Order: sequence, then structure tokens, then C-alpha cells
Amino acid sequence: MDHFELVNGVMHAEQVPLPAIADAVGTPFYCYSTETLRRHARVMRDALSMLDNPLIAFAVKANPNIAVLRLLAREGLGADVVSEGEMRRALKAGVDPKKIVFSGVGKTDGEMRAALATGILQLNVESEGELRRLSAVATTMGATADIAIRVNPDVDAGTLAKISTGKAENKFGVPLDRVEALYAEAASLPGLRPVGIAAHIGSQLFDLTPLEAAYTKLGALVSRLRAAGLPVERVDLGGGLGIPYDPKLPLPPSPADYGAMVARVTAGWAVRLMFEPGRLIAGNAGILVSRVVAVKTGATRTFLVLDAAMNDLIRPTLYGVYHDIRAVQPRSGDMVATIVGPVCETGDMFAEDRPITPVHEGDLVALMTAGAYGATMAGTYNSRPLVPEVLVDGGRYAVIRERQTLDELLALDRIPDWLDN
Repeated sequence: MDHFELVNGVMHAEQVPLPAIADAVGTPFYCYSTETLRRHARVMRDALSMLDNPLIAFAVKANPNIAVLRLLAREGLGADVVSEGEMRRALKAGVDPKKIVFSGVGKTDGEMRAALATGILQLNVESEGELRRLSAVATTMGATADIAIRVNPDVDAGTLAKISTGKAENKFGVPLDRVEALYAEAASLPGLRPVGIAAHIGSQLFDLTPLEAAYTKLGALVSRLRAAGLPVERVDLGGGLGIPYDPKLPLPPSPADYGAMVARVTAGWAVRLMFEPGRLIAGNAGILVSRVVAVKTGATRTFLVLDAAMNDLIRPTLYGVYHDIRAVQPRSGDMVATIVGPVCETGDMFAEDRPITPVHEGDLVALMTAGAYGATMAGTYNSRPLVPEVLVDGGRYAVIRERQTLDELLALDRIPDWLDN
């Protein structure tokens, strides 16, 4: 569910007409709905309410805007981070350090030091080498790191290959058959306190079966670790539940369905469960609004050329995935168009031969379900500045990231002395 609806023929974000925002901030821009973010956070909380003190740690990589993180922190969510930068964003947003989990396959010593100095809840360790480096870093600081071992359960999530993370050939986690030995080693190393295990098998899952298979393996692992005399206090079950991008496809399992499965599979584990939703919270809460620069009739198809491009929203180019595209002020009738951006790449394409209501040059369109992995993955290819982000709350809105200017973009470059004459 989202709060981007037509009111008197004009798409609104909650109570604000999108053309009014476009007139004020220009296009393209990202727009987020406060009410949608709040609703999704509460739906997830409700879905897990039968569990004992679960931690919902929002995956900051999905949408790291500090205003969005502040809003979610006020809903009681923590943060799952994968870099020092994401951790600092979460802290600046007011996230309690004891609700921050540091994941990621390539933590540097500097990031380990920053996490330990901050006093976050735990670090999810992904390899033998990382475990030993963390022990050394913690020991030199006189600190003790609460850690979980991330398990690679070798479960096919059945999702896109580039966002599948739980198969044996993926870079994430420790192979299941090596976890027990590594957990025992962690218990023997100075500066470490092993508290649990973690797993995340992929994103955008439309079937609970792979998740249940992975969780079943984790439950058996918990039993084996305890039988070996090793304490297990927490299990991080990751995220990955899918959201609807294409309104014509069947809906994914609901958070309530997911919560019921988790409660059933984890009954008797006697641990604190942790979750890392990102897309599920933020995806449908955001859109990318763009203006049609040209309607171009080619030899075999009609092109709608937008002022947004692949550098602003790379998911269609990178993954070949679907985003619904709607006219902000739709007309009656229909047309078929290939919707592209102005970047000098044939791959700069949002939709190919897509049915859409007729649009003209100068019209606004909204690329839906862009609140996760949208602005956060944007770049400046073709020297295109980063676009602004706007947060709407009822009848008011605020710019929560300004549009980057060309002067700001160019100022990042430096000419060496030997070329400056």
C-alpha cells in the first residue's frame, strides 16, 4: 500500500499535489510518503508481535536518508548497517546504538574500531579472517565485541541472481559445515563474545518456502551449538520479503504470513530474534517524479524521453526489473511507448514498449515503488547532479536532500599543480 493517489485527476503524495512540488523543486525528484513509511513499520511490528522482544533493524542500504531514518527510529526501529557511513547516518538520525547491527562481508579495521567505540549491539562476522581481525582490534581497544556468525545455508532464494545471497557460490557468510568450529574459536578468542548466528538468503522473495528452509537449518544449528556447550542468545533472520512492483502480478506473502511462519518455525528456540527489512518498509513509500522532455517517433517505436535517467534510478538497467510508470495527470486513452532517459547509453531505459495513458512533452510521470534502492544507488554519470529528495507528511512537505548543483559537482575535482599553468 502507498499514499500516492489521484485526486481530481492529479496524483498527490498524501495531500500534496505532485505538480506543486515539481514547480517548487524542479524535476526529477524523489518523493517519500511519511504515512506509508509509518504504516509499513507498524505492519511489520504487528506481524512480529507474538515474538519475545524482536529487533526490527531497518536495512539502511535501502534508503539511507537521515530524515527517513529518524522517522523510522521514532517508530521503534533499529538499523542494519554495512559501512561506517551508514552507521553514522543511523546515529545522526537518533537510532539507539543498542539497536544497530553491523553486517557486511568486507569490514575494515577502521570500521570495526568505529563500531566498538560506538557500542553498537553486535557485529555479524562473515569469515574466519574477519573474526580474527576483530579479536585483535577489540583487544587493542580493551573492548569486547558481541558477535554473530553469519551462516551461508546454501538455500536458493528463487530471486534475481544479483540479489541472491544464500547459495554456496555467493560471497556472503560462512559455510554451514564450518560454523560450529568457528563459533567455538570465537568463544576462545580475546575481545569477542559470540551471542548468536545470522542469515540472509536474498531480497525480493515471493515464496516463504526458501526462508523456512533456511530457518529450519538455523534452528538445527542452534541445537548443535548448545549441545556443544556454546551459548546462543540471538538469531538474526535477515530480511528479503518481496513487495509488488508490477500491479498485474500476484501479491507476495504478507508480513502477517511471514510472522506466522517465523513463530511456528522458531518455537522453542529461546532466543531474541532479529530482522533486517529494507525494501519492505521503504519501497512503496517512494516514487521518482520526472518530466517528459520529448516524445520521439522512431523507425519502429515511440520513445518518451524523460529528464530522469539510469544514473537517478539504475534498477531497470542493472537488474532488468519492472517499475510501474504513471502519468501524474493522466488523459483518457492509451499509447505504447519505450520510456528512456537522456544518458548516452542504449541501456538507459525504464520500460520497453509499455502501455501508458497518452503523455505529451512537458507532462509529469511518476516511477512507482522507488523508495528503496533508488536515490541511494544514484550516481553522477554524464556529469548529471544528484537529484533532490522530498518527504511529504499530510499537507506539508520538506526537501530532505537538496539538488546537487553543477558547481558543487565540479568542485569535487582537483587539478594537480603541474597542469595548472
